Amino acid sequence: MADDDLDEDEKNDGEDEGGSSSSGGSKKLIIIIIVAVLLLLIGGGAAAYFMGVFDSSSQETEVEPSDDSKKAAGDLAFFHDLPDITVNLNSKGRKRSVMKLKISLEVASPDEIPKLQALMPRVIDNFQVYLRELRLDDLKGSAGMYRLREELMMRVNAAISPAKVKAVLFKEMLVQ
Repeated sequence: MADDDLDEDEKNDGEDEGGSSSSGGSKKLIIIIIVAVLLLLIGGGAAAYFMGVFDSSSQETEVEPSDDSKKAAGDLAFFHDLPDITVNLNSKGRKRSVMKLKISLEVASPDEIPKLQALMPRVIDNFQVYLRELRLDDLKGSAGMYRLREELMMRVNAAISPAKVKAVLFKEMLVQ
């Protein structure tokens, strides 16, 4: 009888050990599932962000100017969008590079926009001549973008003088 009790105790010990190992495996499985779900949520959120789902510019919102901005009318900005510009870049060999730009010009007052529109053919011509001479290496990095912005601002101000553009803003720049 003592042997029978011993055999049952050994069986119970074996079941406890087997049960704890399967329970440990199920804990690992749950952790893996939780990590996978978190990765999917983070990846989905990142994809939605980069696709523009959370883009505030797509939502129409009206912002009331503060008292400070009402006092300083010179701080207000007015923008004029240029037509899309597509140019072939200066490249050696058979491979051709194309650049497509969407540019917006910032002016100090709305009175300068009609002047800018009247001289738009001259502005576009100055931009086209300069952009066609650029090489792909000229556009690399933030320094290249800065130089391009400064050159375009200098050329547009020369074309519309005595009116003045405060800034050249890149809405889109695609180089292929």
